[in-house]
Amino acid sequence: MKRFMSPRMMLVISMTVFGTLGLFVRNISVSSGELALYRAILAALLIAVFLSVTKQKIPFGEIKREVPLLLLSGVAMGFNWILLFEAYKYTTVSAATLSYYFAPIIVTASCPVLFKEKMSAKQWICFFMSTLGIVLITGPGELAEKSNHLLGIAFGLGAACLYVTVILLNKFIKKVEGIHRTFLQFIAAILVLIPYVGLTGKITLSGLDTKGWICLLIVGLIHTGVTYCLYFSSLRELPGQKAAILSYIDPLVAVLVSVVILGEGMSVTQAVGGALILGFTLWNEITPPNKVKA
Repeated sequence: MKRFMSPRMMLVISMTVFGTLGLFVRNISVSSGELALYRAILAALLIAVFLSVTKQKIPFGEIKREVPLLLLSGVAMGFNWILLFEAYKYTTVSAATLSYYFAPIIVTASCPVLFKEKMSAKQWICFFMSTLGIVLITGPGELAEKSNHLLGIAFGLGAACLYVTVILLNKFIKKVEGIHRTFLQFIAAILVLIPYVGLTGKITLSGLDTKGWICLLIVGLIHTGVTYCLYFSSLRELPGQKAAILSYIDPLVAVLVSVVILGEGMSVTQAVGGALILGFTLWNEITPPNKVKA
């Protein structure tokens, strides 16, 4: 894909599109499990057609050792979607997205346990200030008075934890190209979501109106199939710091969509909480350049 656009542009486009996800999900009247399943199926079909047309084959012989990690990350991705869609149902798009963007701080906090890495003073500050941001988002204000708001925040944080799992698993996946990685992860998500939907509910696609069908196709084909390929392909080419900075386009667009287009409320306190989360998670991911020695 980098033959058609730069990695930087791929990430900018993918983050902007991700930021509009809540707007479309709100118009799809199916369960979160169903929506996650249809999202994975549509995206996998789109990528399968692309791989077939371009005559690309997945080199299973070269990546066989990493396939289990790919499948496991795909399972985590599928349930990550379910929790994020549930968050959209119980709270505003902005609150759900901001709580979801607590994920980088969870990664930082988990590294000392998983990788025996020590946290610096800067990382501790970012952890505590971002946690304060989550507390401020949960209240006070009109939004906090709604009993479902806290449940939505909880679903957003749960989705963040699963996204952290995807991030950490992908750290060990070195040999798989972006589009192949995405395709296999979607296949894994489909395999686990089919029995999940079968056990927890029923198929309700017949209840979708024209607007719902259009939004479902956009979420599956554009937000997932196209955008995930752009996202993972760009991450392979961009330095980590630049990718971290550009990734904050997603929550900023989501907040604008929530407040300007959907007309969802946000108190001053909650806006401060969102700023703390985004500001300190961004600072946590930015490493100052080494000073040049005289």
